[in-house]
Parts: sequence; C-alpha cells; structure tokens
Amino acid sequence: MIKINSIKELKTLREKSKDLLINRTEENDEVKKIKEGIDILVCGGTGCQASESNDVIQVLKTELEASGLKDKVKIITTGCFGFCEKGPILKLMPENIFYIEVNPEKAKRIFKEHVLGGKIIDEYLYQDPITNESLHRQNDIPFYKKQMRIALRNCGLIDPENINEYIAEEGYKALGMVLTEMTPANTIEEIKKSGLRGRGGGGFPTGLKWEMTKKSKSEIKYIICNADEGDPGAFMDRSILEGDPHSVIEAMAIGGYCIGASKGFVYIRAEYPLAIHRLRIAIKQAYESGLLGKDILGSSFSFDITLKYGAGAFICGEETALINSMEGGRGEPTVKPPFPSQVGLWKKPTNINNVETLANICPILLKGSEWFSSIGTEKSKGTKVFALAGKINNVGLVEVPMGTTLREIIYELGGGINNNKEFKAVQTGGPSGGCIPKQHLDTPIDYESLTKIGSMMGSGGMIIMDESDCMVNISKFYLEFSVDESCGRCTACRIGNKRLLEILKDITDGNGTMEHLEGLKDLGAIIKDSSLCGLGQTSPNPVLSTMNFFWDEYVAHVKDKVCPAGVCTSLLKYHINTEKCIGCTACSKVCPVNAISGSVKQPHLVDKEKCIKCGACEATCKFKAITRK
Repeated sequence: MIKINSIKELKTLREKSKDLLINRTEENDEVKKIKEGIDILVCGGTGCQASESNDVIQVLKTELEASGLKDKVKIITTGCFGFCEKGPILKLMPENIFYIEVNPEKAKRIFKEHVLGGKIIDEYLYQDPITNESLHRQNDIPFYKKQMRIALRNCGLIDPENINEYIAEEGYKALGMVLTEMTPANTIEEIKKSGLRGRGGGGFPTGLKWEMTKKSKSEIKYIICNADEGDPGAFMDRSILEGDPHSVIEAMAIGGYCIGASKGFVYIRAEYPLAIHRLRIAIKQAYESGLLGKDILGSSFSFDITLKYGAGAFICGEETALINSMEGGRGEPTVKPPFPSQVGLWKKPTNINNVETLANICPILLKGSEWFSSIGTEKSKGTKVFALAGKINNVGLVEVPMGTTLREIIYELGGGINNNKEFKAVQTGGPSGGCIPKQHLDTPIDYESLTKIGSMMGSGGMIIMDESDCMVNISKFYLEFSVDESCGRCTACRIGNKRLLEILKDITDGNGTMEHLEGLKDLGAIIKDSSLCGLGQTSPNPVLSTMNFFWDEYVAHVKDKVCPAGVCTSLLKYHINTEKCIGCTACSKVCPVNAISGSVKQPHLVDKEKCIKCGACEATCKFKAITRK
C-alpha cells in the first residue's frame, strides 16, 4: 500500500487508479476506442451471498483460469446493486449487460458464450413485464429509471475492499479539499446551505448539529457513526457499509476536522459481519495510505477511527442510549438537554450521524450545496434511500429524490403488489411509523408530508401490505416489537405499551369491546406525550394510524367478532362450500381433532366447536371448497 503524504500525491494516485475503472464508464464511441478487456461485476452484498453469489464468483474464477485471459478479464466483487429481488446480479462491462438471478450454472454459460463468444444470453436478462422485451442495461430497467444514486453512488460499481478504486471515483478528494482550501466554519456553512437533514429518523439539520458540537468548549471531542440499524426490514446502512465503506470513513474525518475531534467511532451491530469485515479492511487501508492517523495528507490534522459493536438492542439507535452502551452501561436514553453535542461520550461534546447521512457529505462538498439543495422539496433536500420489503414485486433498495410519491416508488420502481393482489397499506418509518392507505399514495416522500398523515420518514424502511393483511394484527405485531425493545426506563413506555398490547390481544382474540377502542386512543396519546425518548413517543403510531385509516376493521373485530382479512386465528370460522366439496375425505384425514365429518363422495361439514383453526384442511383441499371467514 502506497502512503499518500500530500494532495499532489493523492491526485497522482487518482489519475493512475482511473485505469482500474476504465471499463465501467458509460459506453460511448470515444471511450470505446480506448477500452481493453472486460470487467465482470458480481454483487457481493449479504443478500446475494445468501443466494450463491460466492459460488458464482468461484465458477467465474475457475473458467477464467482455464481460459488464459487473466490479463484481459477482471472479476470484481462489488457491494449491493439494490435489486435484491433479482439477485445474484452479474454485470458485464463495458457493454453494460445486466444479468439477473445468476447461479453457478448460468455463470458458467455466461462466461463461455458471452465473455468468450460475444453472445448476449437474452433469457438471463430482465424481462419487461409489459412488453416482455429483454432489457440489456441497468438504467433501462424500470426499477432504476427514477433513481438518483448519491448515497449509493459507488455501490455495485467498485470493489469495496480496494481503496484505489474508491480513490479513482474522487475518493478522499473532498477531505483533501477541506484540509487545504476550506476552514471548519465554511465547511459547516456549506453543509448547512445544502439543507442536508439526518437520515436516521429525526431529520435534524446536519450542518446545525456539526456547528453546535464545534461551538461546545472542550479540548476533547468525538464523532460517532451510528450504524445500529434496527428497524425490521431496513438494510440501507448495511448496504452502504458493505459496498462503499470509504465514503463513511472520509466523511467522518471531514466531520472530525470541522468539529475539532481527533477520534471517531463506528457503532455497528454485531449481526452485520460482512459490513464489519469490509469496514475493518477499509480502515486498515486508510491508515496504511496515510488517510487516517497522524498529519493526514501533510496537514496538522490527525484522526483515528475505532469500531464498537452493539448487541442488537433497538433502543441503542437513540443517541443517548447509544452513548450509554458505548460507555459500558445499560442502553437507556437520558433526558435532553443537555444534548450529545454539549455533553456526550465520556461527558465530552459528541457529534452523532447515521451511515446514510455521512454518505451524502462528500458529494455535497465536491458538487456544491446549490447542487444538492436543488434536489428534493423546499424543506427536505437531496435524496433518500428506502428498503422496499413485504408484498411487493421488486424487493430491494431504491434511492430517489425527496418529493417522489409513494405511488411512484411502489408501482414504478417496486413493480406493484405481488401475486396480483390489491394494495392495502404501506408502513414507513420502521416500527415507530404509521400505516398509510391507498388514498394517500400520491403523498410526496418528505419529512413534513409523512408526519401530516400520521407516519414518519424514519431511517427508510418501507413495508408494503396487501388485501390479505389484517391491520389490527399488523399494529399488534409492531407493538410487540416495541414492547420487547423498550429499555424499561420510563413508565409510559414500559407499562403503557404493555397495556396497549394487552388491549390489542383482547381484540384479536375476540374479547374486545368498543370501550377498548376508546382506551387504545386515549392511552396511545398519553404514551406519545409522556415517554422519555423517541421509541416511546412514536410507538403508538402503528396503532393510532391504523385506527384512523382502518376503523371499520377494528369495529368488525369488536362488534362482529370477525377478522375481515381472515388472519386473526381466534376469530376465524372455517366453512365448507357444499357445491364445491366432492367428498374426497382429504380434509377429514388431516384434521387433528376430528372436527370434519361426512361420507365419501358427499359434502362434508365442519364442527365449529371442535375446530382449533389450524388451517390444515384448507391447505389440503385441492378444490378450494374450504374457506375461512
């Protein structure tokens, strides 16, 4: 590893390193003339690794070894491409051919027929669901068309374990510019003017937070990257760290320079082994290159980074609980003020930003605050990364400008609801967010708009639900999570949420009353107003938002003792349609309690008193004669 001692040496290395990425630029005739060889990019994110991408890479390496083309073909393991539904993904550059759902057998054929023979294999490409046309290039696929990748700019493009590839993509250029051409004050002013707000959930202005920490008087200060991503279904921060760890390291160093900190920590959950592995490599390479440590790039600025591991407590995503955890205490929040920017880690001023927030810092400084603030809405600038999950065709990560509507994300990028079912709701903001119904699908995604309709931006989880979901049961699911993850410090959250959950259980068990519904509203409002931290203050959101938008479902559970979606087991009643039943006896044979009776070739009946509602009969019936109501 070459140690870089000055801005001049960094520029020289960048120019040399550009050859590493020459085959990964957008294709045009001028560039085509100077390109030599092929780069095979294979997704090496956690999701694709779980779907044989490591085996795909091994097959490609074996084929390459046998071909004798090592000087012409490179196999690059990248971070996540985002299109997780279609992984593992393999991309051939410079042709920019985008292969999906690649397994070892497909990889072998791609190498033999495309890499060696020049033949594109159409059946391995993405098929447009409307035209059935095979789409060759990434940006032609609907999933990518409306995306604008800033935080995810290098994910799927570079080898995250090669610092030179990051440097070739203007890596550490922003740090060099800040250290030689800017002061901490005007760097912070640029971040303030950009309008960047925290992407971890609170949406606090990033530049203002840096400024507050800078103004706090202390010889020792700290900067922390909060990588404790705990929302169910969220994997934005993990993907950035797996695919572009240096973008976070560089931004932390810039933040340290601005606030007067020489020490940084990445607080990351231990359940992210691949992100930790790549962070360790990136930090080691940054030290060896002189981009961390003493007198960075020949300046007088020194900065160190250490990893700290979390044990998976959701509450430790909250700043003060995170600090308590890092100090070796219980992960409990404390009363604010004082804020961490005044009294933080080991009682020293501390700036805390999440991964996605930091991933936006370098592009802002390199392209300017005006560029960034021109993207998005009046009060929500830039882009936001969302993790699409649930009942949607295109599960994965998307990054779109603020102000993009829910409808655009779900139907254009997400490809609509799977199994041709009807959209029912989308839950944004993790377990503390609200459930948004179809009448609000045209709501623009920004902090204020989501808050107005009872939800929140959160860190970017987006769970899509269809007609088969029961909204009462959904609110119970999220509340169970909040109860389990509560630190128990304040009464409102510790006791109040348990009472809320008990009421919801009564309702889904068929023991609910109209008084219970009023109790949910009143208690939810009290918990929101009196809890100590954000977890407690927002935990009733799923309950209150579903009651607001799906009131009829709650009433049906309470008055009619029916679950309209057929989900709440205690309220189910199995019924055999005598016109469809042919008396095959398959259902009676699998019933564990002998609740089904009837003669061979005669319609059967369900004894509702005996029935334990296990669903075995419905699953066994080939004639769809058994339904639940």
